[in-house]
Amino acid sequence: MNIKKKFPFLFTLRTKFILCIGIIVSLSYALLLYKTSQIQDELIIAQTKEQARMLFRYIRLTRQWVADHNGLFILKKEGVEANPFLSIPLITDQAGNQYVMRNPAMVTRELSQYSEQEGHGRFRVTSLQPVNPANAADDYERQAMISFRQGAMEAAAVFDSPTGRVVRFVAPLNVDPTCLECHTTQGYQDGDVIGALSITIPIAWIDTMLIDNKNNLLVVGIVSVFLVTLGLFLLLDTLVTGRISKLSAAMRSFPEKMPDPMLLPAGHDEIAALSAHFDHLCRRLEQSREELEKNRAQACFNEKMASLGILSAGIAHEVNNPLAGMLNCVKAMNDNPENRDMHQRYLPLINKGLKQIEQTMRQLLNFGRTEPLQQRRVDAEALIRECFELLSCKLKDIQLRLLLDFNHEIIVDAEAFKQIIVNIGLNGIQAMNKKGGTLTVTGSCQATELTLTVEDTGSGISAEHLPYIFDPFFTTKDVGEGTGLGLAVTYSLVLRMGGTIIVKSEPGQWTRFVVTLPIA
Repeated sequence: MNIKKKFPFLFTLRTKFILCIGIIVSLSYALLLYKTSQIQDELIIAQTKEQARMLFRYIRLTRQWVADHNGLFILKKEGVEANPFLSIPLITDQAGNQYVMRNPAMVTRELSQYSEQEGHGRFRVTSLQPVNPANAADDYERQAMISFRQGAMEAAAVFDSPTGRVVRFVAPLNVDPTCLECHTTQGYQDGDVIGALSITIPIAWIDTMLIDNKNNLLVVGIVSVFLVTLGLFLLLDTLVTGRISKLSAAMRSFPEKMPDPMLLPAGHDEIAALSAHFDHLCRRLEQSREELEKNRAQACFNEKMASLGILSAGIAHEVNNPLAGMLNCVKAMNDNPENRDMHQRYLPLINKGLKQIEQTMRQLLNFGRTEPLQQRRVDAEALIRECFELLSCKLKDIQLRLLLDFNHEIIVDAEAFKQIIVNIGLNGIQAMNKKGGTLTVTGSCQATELTLTVEDTGSGISAEHLPYIFDPFFTTKDVGEGTGLGLAVTYSLVLRMGGTIIVKSEPGQWTRFVVTLPIA
């Protein structure tokens, strides 16, 4: 299947341009969407980390306040249990009310529970040497606290969880004098990293928002690409392809029809300039064609006059020679009416002159012959042999070689075919009359075509004479040896029979005529 023929619109300039622009715009928008999503994601994570830092500072201040006030005591009630890891987990006032102590770590833990219930994330205190086993560090927290000992100020990363992505933020908690009251037994000193505050902030809701945002951007992008492509299509059709189509239509109609300047693309751009140049070129070509037509007509007229002069001169030469002899004979007979011997001697000469004039007129008629060809089935080999039997009386000192290979009869105008053979054969014989030679005739049939080759070893034809050998009355033979009509008649017959004739010659060595005729 030829795609170009079945879908020609796919290969138009308009389609190629719109397709390329659409691809470029789509790729550009896809890249923009990708980078926008990436920047948004990075911005959200950065904002979440900053939020974690602020939360860390608030929690640290809260812990500091609790530590500065030597902890908090709250009324003991159901669900409020004492911390067994504290030195003073429980006190009783004079009224008998019991109060439990809350240190910074427990305050942090309970605040985290409230925050997690509200969906704001969770946080906790952790340590490599925890007093409370529940505060033991996980892998990420452990690596973060090791990095704190090496000088790091914080650690933050994004992790996947069953409920979606979360941002984990870990910052060090340093020992201050208020912390030593509880942690002196662990060997800490003022300024040491006692542990870390680990904050986990969920960002699954942000991911949902980002996906919705990406989908909205994708829809906007598709609509934008469609509108941009449609706009470019209309602009291209209006400014370029539509005007090119007009110019193309004008080009197709030329030269049958001159382009109408009112229908050509107008304006001041490149297409308008091309249109103006085309219109100028058409007018120059039309002017050149008119001048060429005038020159051709004049050349044809001159050629006709020249041909008429050659024809008239040839006819005059061929008729005047025998006519002059006949007039001399008639004058002599009129001057001597009683001389019977003169009459008997001159009458055959007059008859011979009349026959020569008759032969010249017959050849002229054959040259201008226009009656239909009489096609019939003939034996080509027998017909060729018959023609050369008629010429056998002229084959003195000439060897005839017939190389004929016709395996079936042919359909052709027999009389015209015989005249072609005789004229070409006689031309070759006359070219070898002075020194003799070999006349080789080769004939064969292939499919619906007959090929006849006649080659002589005579004087040949010079290069300057070769283009004129088929002109009427053109001859290089001596006076009385030819009229110059034989090859002209042959050429005319071959063309009328739908064939071709080719002549090649080597002056002083050989001449070859190749005739090709359709045989069906």
